[in-house]
Amino acid sequence: MDIYLILVVVLFALAISDLVVGVSNDAVNFLNSAIGAKVAPFRIIILVAAIGVLIGATFSSGMMEVARNGIFHPQHFYFNEIMIIFLAVMITDVILLDLFNTFGMPTSTTVSIVFELLGAAVAVSLVKLSHGSQEIVTEGGLTKIADMGDYINTEKALGIISGILLSVVIAFSVGALVQWLSRLLFSFNYKKRLRYFGAIYGGLSITAIVYFMLIKGAKGASFMSSETQKALLDNSLVIMAFCFIGLTILFQLLIWLFNLNVLKVIVLAGTFALAMAFAGNDLVNFIGVPLAGFEAYKDFAATGLTDPGAHSMEILSGKVKTDTYMLIIAGLIMVSTLWLSRKARTVTKTSVDLSRQGEGDERFGSSLFARSLVRGSRNIGKSISSIVPQGLKNGINKQFDQSHFKTETAEAPSFDLIRASVNLLVAAMLIAFATSLKLPLSTTYVTFMVAMGTSLTDRAWGRDSAVYRITGVLSVIGGWFFTALMAFTAAFVFALVISWGGIAAIIGLILIALIMVIRTHAIHKKRTQKEEETEKEDFEEDSIYPEDVREKCSANVLGILDTVRNVYNDSINALISEDRKTLKQKTKEVKEVNERTKHLKDRAPFTITKLQEDSEMTSHYYVQVLDYLRETAHCLTYISEPSYRHIDNNHSGLSIIQAEDLRGIAGTVDKLFEEIVSAIKNGNYSKTDLIIQQQQDVLAKIQETRRRQIKRIKSSKTSTKLAMLYLNILHESKNMLLFGINLLKSQRDFATYNKKQ
Repeated sequence: MDIYLILVVVLFALAISDLVVGVSNDAVNFLNSAIGAKVAPFRIIILVAAIGVLIGATFSSGMMEVARNGIFHPQHFYFNEIMIIFLAVMITDVILLDLFNTFGMPTSTTVSIVFELLGAAVAVSLVKLSHGSQEIVTEGGLTKIADMGDYINTEKALGIISGILLSVVIAFSVGALVQWLSRLLFSFNYKKRLRYFGAIYGGLSITAIVYFMLIKGAKGASFMSSETQKALLDNSLVIMAFCFIGLTILFQLLIWLFNLNVLKVIVLAGTFALAMAFAGNDLVNFIGVPLAGFEAYKDFAATGLTDPGAHSMEILSGKVKTDTYMLIIAGLIMVSTLWLSRKARTVTKTSVDLSRQGEGDERFGSSLFARSLVRGSRNIGKSISSIVPQGLKNGINKQFDQSHFKTETAEAPSFDLIRASVNLLVAAMLIAFATSLKLPLSTTYVTFMVAMGTSLTDRAWGRDSAVYRITGVLSVIGGWFFTALMAFTAAFVFALVISWGGIAAIIGLILIALIMVIRTHAIHKKRTQKEEETEKEDFEEDSIYPEDVREKCSANVLGILDTVRNVYNDSINALISEDRKTLKQKTKEVKEVNERTKHLKDRAPFTITKLQEDSEMTSHYYVQVLDYLRETAHCLTYISEPSYRHIDNNHSGLSIIQAEDLRGIAGTVDKLFEEIVSAIKNGNYSKTDLIIQQQQDVLAKIQETRRRQIKRIKSSKTSTKLAMLYLNILHESKNMLLFGINLLKSQRDFATYNKKQ
């Protein structure tokens, strides 16, 4: 029995880890609207969400039945088999959710837990059937030979799965409709209308939140007696009427007296409500399984039996009320994760980027399906537009005029408060309603699809961004289906491994999970540091004054040119010494250089807007600088990658003569780039003609080296692959010089014209 007590402890340890990775993933559900609209400082948003999570945790008790008997029939399993199912589920959940968090993809913890329970239960059922094909089960007073249908709660499982999938369509549709009606009422220039309609809108919104959080959510509250719950339900209409009237009057007074922005109150209240709904609905995903395992252990220990394979788990078929203190402990862990988790912010960024109102760097590319969908939607839109009266179209278009939103501030939020409030209200009501019915609705699916529906209605997916946004949405949705497949498969395999391997298998799987979590943490930390550095540079660039743009641009160019010099020299020396490890590292650095130059070029329109007025020529030269900088980085790619492949494939190395010639070329190229860097750094371009003359000398040297190499090829003194690599390096070195000199000239003209403004 002691070993099973240890396994229960392991389940709770995995539950703590699962709470951390689960909240990191699901934080996007209730943070994205408030963060995207910049309704308050980040700490305030987190504080409001944390309070909601802590309170919502106590409303979760009724949902725990899903983990106990929602997917399988526990009365047909023995204690040892139940523990195998629960261990496989928890190990899978920790690995799976942490993997998605690392790459910033929001996935569904509900879908994960449902398919993990299903996969593990199917695996253990198959083991049971294979060990005793004539196993007898009792059901409804009848005895019969067991089959898979006796173990799996097929009807309930299909109902849960279909409900989750249906929620995607409902959330998207309701979000789009409510946002369209809200925008017709308020438009993007909503501040004036808020003085007249804001109090009613706020009263209705907060009343809806109170109704679904208190009246509907009270059904599952662990701290509330049945008499109190009944009293609330019986008087719900009266409570809501007083709530609406009182809040409307209060908001109107605050608007008149203190010019209150009622939308900020709604968004913060919605964030609280959605965090509360999340905890009430999704806490089962993290601690439902360990609590069920604990109940199973207590029941087995009370019997005094020594054989865990002889005690049926009928107790899990009934209702078991979860102690409030356990829910509060889980809530505290979730709150701590909200404050400390960096992965939570990474996942949130994905959802905010896909729903932001303006253009910018798109995280996802385009796909054939997205392009076809956009093209078809535009054609349908044109057909509908042709039959709608022009006056009606003009009136609607006026309400959706985004010019005010775009020009309101230099650091505009990703979307405005109207959309943020709709996101939160619709999602909170849908999730709370499902929680009241004890349906494990996917909060991720609902909140994400509501946000996508409102962004579509708000015309955030314009012609310049629609294909990228749709591809992103499809990628996330595809990830959800992939989650289901991975969850089922991994839990199925882990359950089989534990069934066959016993304690040794459990220890091995836990070690694998631990190693993967540590590894993904390191990967995420490295990626986050890189993204933060880029975001910091972008923020500094957006914040500088027009007269400082030249210095900032020069600093970017100098930083990349220094990297180009170092990587070029190191790659040549590594090729000569056949240092595979160094070449591999240099190819990674080259990719980073190319990403940086691409980022600078993509941001060129934003940088140009920061230049002083009447600076068309300055902008022209700045774009030229970026073009030549990017081409220089490309040349470096065509040197480092072929060199690495050559050495990695163990092809023949350079001869002594080839190595000496190439080392000499590399030295002169490096010296010339040193002169270019010095001229840009000091802002002294008086030696430009001298540098150009030096370039001609180096080009002549490269030409002579090429002739000698061709002679060696004719005399068959070198291998074909080595000859092609050598000629390629000479060619790209020549291109680097040409682009480098052109970059120097453009940088000189950019600096000269910028000074004249």
